[in-house]
Amino acid sequence: MPCLVVGGGAVGLRKVKTLLAHHAKMTVVALEASAALKCLARKGRITLRERPYRTSDLRGMRLVFVATNDEKLNRQIAREARQRGLLVNVVDDPASCDFIVPSIVRRGRLLLAISTEGACPAYSKRLRRALEKQFDRAYGEYVELLARLRRRILSLASDPRQGVRLLERLLDEDLLTLVRQGNRRAAESHARTLLASWMRAGSRRPHRR
Repeated sequence: MPCLVVGGGAVGLRKVKTLLAHHAKMTVVALEASAALKCLARKGRITLRERPYRTSDLRGMRLVFVATNDEKLNRQIAREARQRGLLVNVVDDPASCDFIVPSIVRRGRLLLAISTEGACPAYSKRLRRALEKQFDRAYGEYVELLARLRRRILSLASDPRQGVRLLERLLDEDLLTLVRQGNRRAAESHARTLLASWMRAGSRRPHRR
């Protein structure tokens, strides 16, 4: 998806990094671009135009992110984007936004999003930092383990309700600690042993008449 970011500071860089993680086709327009943005441009990951914004920059875009220090310019870009049927996000100006971008903590396929709906972006940032400390990279590996175990359960369970019960029982086990200790194989082996034991126990239960 072609996206435009107007602004070359720290905020613009954050928007660019988030969008690149979702495989967006990025164009950045800025009078002064940060060293990090210039590096991304040299690597061919973004198109960087180091000059003032022009209305023609909107051509071919789907999403527009405005992150300059000039409020008048921000409103102008937002207005021109809407006139062309584009969705626009203006940093720190919820009233000028068609959508809000939450602060994000990503750990593999685990995604945590925080938003104050523009009421206090600084608090969203502080919460994001706290969650980054609380949810370390082991959580991403843990989610991948759960995905593999879920597939295993679906192949073994006799019906969906039984599958849900087995997965909930696994969630009560402290597999995350093993993953955090670097024992991913031990965690998966332990989980598979538990599943096999629970399945055997379930098959031995007498049927009610």
